[in-house]
Parts: sequence; C-alpha cells; structure tokens
Amino acid sequence: MAKTYSIFGAGAAGLYTAWRLLNGKVTDTGAKAKQLTAGDTLDLIDFGHYAFNDKNKGTREPGARVCTWHYKNDPDNSYLEVGGMRYSYWNGDNDAKAGGHRLVTTVIKKLGLDKYAVPFNESTNPLYYLRTKNMYLNQISSNNPAPYNVDNYGAAASPDTGFNIVENLAVTAHTGPQTRAEWCNFYANGVIKVNMPDGSAFKKGDKLSDIGYWNLMFDQLGTEGFNYTSDGNGYSSNVINWNSAVAFQANNEFTPGTEYKTLTKGYSYMFTALFNAIEDLAKEKGVKLNYKHNTRLHSILQVGDKIRYTTASRENPNKKNGVFETDAAWMAMSRAPIEKVAQATRYEDLEGAVDVLNTSKVQLYLESAILQPSYKIGMFFHEPWWADNAKTPPTYPAQINGYEITHDVIEELRKAGFPEQYLKDLKTNTNIFETPFASTDTFVKAVELAIDNRLTVGQEKQLLLAAHRNTIGPSVTDMPIRQVVYFGDNALNKEAKKVYGLLAAYDDETYASFWKEMELGPNQPRLKPTSEDFQTLDGPREPSKAMIKMLRTQLAAVHFGPQSDYNSVPEPLETRFMDWSLPPFNAGYHAWAAHYDVCDVQQKIRKPSSLNPGQDANIFIVGEAYSNDQAWVEGAYCTAESVLNDFFGIEPLIDNTAYPFICPYVQPEKEKEKKSSKNMEAAEIA
Repeated sequence: MAKTYSIFGAGAAGLYTAWRLLNGKVTDTGAKAKQLTAGDTLDLIDFGHYAFNDKNKGTREPGARVCTWHYKNDPDNSYLEVGGMRYSYWNGDNDAKAGGHRLVTTVIKKLGLDKYAVPFNESTNPLYYLRTKNMYLNQISSNNPAPYNVDNYGAAASPDTGFNIVENLAVTAHTGPQTRAEWCNFYANGVIKVNMPDGSAFKKGDKLSDIGYWNLMFDQLGTEGFNYTSDGNGYSSNVINWNSAVAFQANNEFTPGTEYKTLTKGYSYMFTALFNAIEDLAKEKGVKLNYKHNTRLHSILQVGDKIRYTTASRENPNKKNGVFETDAAWMAMSRAPIEKVAQATRYEDLEGAVDVLNTSKVQLYLESAILQPSYKIGMFFHEPWWADNAKTPPTYPAQINGYEITHDVIEELRKAGFPEQYLKDLKTNTNIFETPFASTDTFVKAVELAIDNRLTVGQEKQLLLAAHRNTIGPSVTDMPIRQVVYFGDNALNKEAKKVYGLLAAYDDETYASFWKEMELGPNQPRLKPTSEDFQTLDGPREPSKAMIKMLRTQLAAVHFGPQSDYNSVPEPLETRFMDWSLPPFNAGYHAWAAHYDVCDVQQKIRKPSSLNPGQDANIFIVGEAYSNDQAWVEGAYCTAESVLNDFFGIEPLIDNTAYPFICPYVQPEKEKEKKSSKNMEAAEIA
C-alpha cells in the first residue's frame, strides 16, 4: 500500500530530511518497509517560496535563516550573506577530537560543491572601536589598555580573555572535555571545580547547567569585566543568561584553529543543490514529490494510525484552508512556528484525536530553546574604502590582509608555471595548506621552508598575488552596528565592473531593536502589524535614508575615528536589511536555557509523543533549535540525521562512532549515586 511522508519546512532540516529519505540505505527488514519506494508520495511543504531553480524562481535565495543576497539580485555579481554564512570545515579525520561540522562538510562534498568551498577568512588582528576609542588587538597592552576599568588589569588583554576566566572554573584546555561525547557528559554533570570567594553567589560543586551564563560572568568578572567581554566579542547572544555548561563549549567555536569556509556561489547555493538533488532522486525512484510553497502547517493531530493536519496560506496564514492525512510528519521548524502550530491545534476538537504538542512536558521542553533575535544590514560600494590600499585609506583600515594556500591557489600557481614538486609540497604540508598568515614575510618563509628552496623574485610575486586575501574581518564595536564584515569583490564574473560588499551591521539581541525603528523614515507610519510582516521569507528590504545615514555615521567612527563626518564613508550603491526577529522564525538562532538537561531534551523532543505516557505518534521535530549545534546548519542536519537513523533504520551518512549527531542521554551524577547506593544496600541485605 502506498504511503505518504510529509515534511513541513524547506530550510536546512527539511531539505536534508527529504534528501536522506530518498538516498538513505537500510539493511533491516523492518526499516525497508519504511523506505520510500515507487508509488509513494513525499510532501515538501513550506511557508516561503525560495528561488530553487527555473521552475521555482521564488522571492529570494533558499535556506530559511540562510540567505545570500547578490548585488542587483544577479547571481554573477558580488554577494553578501544576510543570514547564516559559514561552516566549520572538517578535514575527514574520524578521530573523536577532530573539529569541524562533519555533516555539512560531507553534504557539500557529496553534492559536488567542494570545488566552490573557500576559506572564510578571519582577521588575526581585528579592529575595535569601544567607548569611542579605536584600537587593534595587537595594540592592547598594559601601556595601552582598552577603555574599561577591569579588575586585575583585565583591560590589558583581549576581550575574549573573560571567557577563559569563567571557563577555568570548571575546565581548561588540557583538563576539560576534548570530544563531542565528553561535552555531552559535561552538559549533564559539569560543576564548578574550584573554591569560590566568599562574596560569590556560587560555590564549588554547583551544577553549571543550572546557572545562567550572564549571572556567572557578572559574578566572576564584575561590571566592567563583563561589559568589556560583552562589547568586545561582538555577539551579545554569547553572553546572555543561557545554560552555562553549553556556553562553555559554544564559545570555544571562536577560538583560534577553527577553519571556517563558505561557497563562492553563496551559502544559499548548498540548498539550491539539495533541492535539485531531491527532485532528481524522486524521479529516479518513482516517488511523487509534492512541493507546495507559500503554505504553512496550521495544526497537527494523530488520528488512529494516521497523522491528520491542516494547512494555511501566506495570504491568510491564520485560517486553515485544507485537511490532509499522512503516515509520518516532520516539523522542520524552529520554536516559534512550532508553538504557533500548537496554539491552533488546541482548538481542533476531533473525537479520538491525540494532541501530542500541548501536554505540559512537551511545552516545557519546547521552552528550553531561547529565541535570539538577529539583524543584518548589507551595503555595496564602488570601492573598498575600508582597506589600506583604498584611494584614500581610512585612519583605521580593516586588518584583513593575509595569505592562504588553498586548492584554487594551487591551480592558479600551476597555470603560472610553478614547479609541480613545489605544489605537491605545499598541498601536503599541513602547517601551511589552508592555514592563514597575516604577515607577508612569515608567509614567504613558511612556503620556502615547505618546498625546501628559495623562491625567485618572480615566483614570490606570483605566490603573493595568488594567495592574497582581503576579506571578512570582522571589526567590532559597542555601537549598534556591532560587527562589520568585509565581503569585498567576490563576484563570479571577474570581467564585470567591480562592486564591493560590506556587512555594515551584524546585530543580535537588544541591538536588533535599534534598527527596527529606523526601517521607516520620519513621517512614515507603520501600516502592517509585525505578526503579518514576513520579510524573512520575502528577502532583504531597502531601508530608509535615515538608516543609511546612521550606518555611515557609525562606520565613519569605526574607521576614521570618533566624531568623523559621515561623508567619510561614500554613499552606498545598494543597501538592504534582514530582520530575523520577524515571523515565522522570530529569531536568527537559539540557545539552550539554564535548568534543563539538554541531552534529555535533544533525545525526546525529536519525537514529542515520547514525552507523553501512552502516546506513540509519527510526528518528529528536527532543526537547529533543539540540536547540539545551535545557530549552525550542522545542528539542523544532525537532528534530521538522528531521527532517520533511530526511527527509520537509515544507516548514518558518516561514521558517527566518535561523533554523536545529538547528545545521548547521560545519566546525571546524582542518579548514579542513588543507583550505586541502592546496589550497595541490596548487597548488604543479601
């Protein structure tokens, strides 16, 4: 008998689920019966309408909370990422300590996109503008401290030092968790391991998952120390009152040694390729692919052995327009849209129906993900005015010049006639290949050491030209623009007139609201309620002239000094913003709340009926919000993969022995102690 599977959401988790349902391998007989075969139907239902291909042109580039925006919306032109923009590269080493996003890296390779993968360069000497003082990281010292009155001369060090001070309460680089599985155990059982001063609100032995990170940072760093770390790290979302145990690990993502990459066609292109692969696989297997856009899940219930759901349209999103049945349903959604579905489901009065979303335990677990608003504003210019080689260089240029040997550089040097042995030596030397260098001299010396030869003057020029990088950054400020990211000229069409992209503001949390009130200029009343503003699905929007002027004023302060004239920054060619606090997502990303066992939540929220005694409904929740990699595409892929492995018998895409896709349930230490005590009592009685 033909079956139907329905996926709600065509972002990262939804597309990945569809792709793996069609290409997944199974060996178990029971699992084979769950596989999609000829005559079956796969629904892919999405509230947005993304530009996947010529048949589905859509309103913007795909990816849900990933959104590539090209100048003049031409894919051959320079682009900016106004949503998620990078991934942590995995080198293929299956050692438990190997870093990187293993599923994203694998998907990119399997889709044939690795030829487009390039380093996402980060400055080793970023520019800061804090409390009206311009400074570079290498200038901060005891003689030239940052403008904060931090205890113990903390303003003489990097602002990220605050993270290390707090983390040292429980772990160090050598004594803390070293693997993904060990971190999962830490989330469940990590405690403060040092004696705390008498004035501290916390004490040795306190469980970190039950402590808010803001509370802990303020307790340890004081007002000025917290403000310096908060302002200087650029992400307000890193220092909110979230789960301290998870925060320790998450803030390790930004430590040196993590290699980030993106795609030359834009990060959204991964989802374009995924959708096209889904269409091809469905045709090949004889599965009917029912892609329906501008449609959202309205309510969902279990009725007998079927899942009954209703939908609503973009035009009238709060009124159901159809009733359907399916054999299994995936809610590939974040917290806000799931809660909206739960609200409507409460009013579905159907005899014999089971509502899995509105029990107290499911609602409690849904609340474990904190919604984090995010806001990005992109600008394109006719020149890179922020660079040290601009026609009129700024007083404080972005320190983004560097060098890196990549596959593309190797090919360019090969075309230039570089000796083949040199290229082989460079490619196989892990100390230099895909390793960024900020200094010209250091880079040249490292290359000469790798090839065991001196470069000629001509070869050195060719090398520096091919390996030169002058993008990304970021620069950081405590002003509302927060982070400035330099994408530069990254157009695929190298013959066209050069256009340079700049992410002029990268905000989250409270800073996002600063720009919201400037979207409309003076004398422009707001005409649409926020609940009906689906800008995140429509695409980047043009701001008011007042916002553009405000952006130029703040950019001028960062690069030309305090009180610089806004005209120091040229008029942009094009400006667009994305407000991720708007529906349906209501957040750019999520964080784990304190006072939750995040391992238990990850395991059980995937199939919410597992939280309700006596229920067993094939309704699944996948996505970044309840993952082990919140704020990353990797989190969406990992939750989707774990559902397919555990509930549908599909073999893992990669060897996950040393890389659990989600945290396994970890028995809390108190439960272990109780169990051990009971065993001892039983032994004594015996």
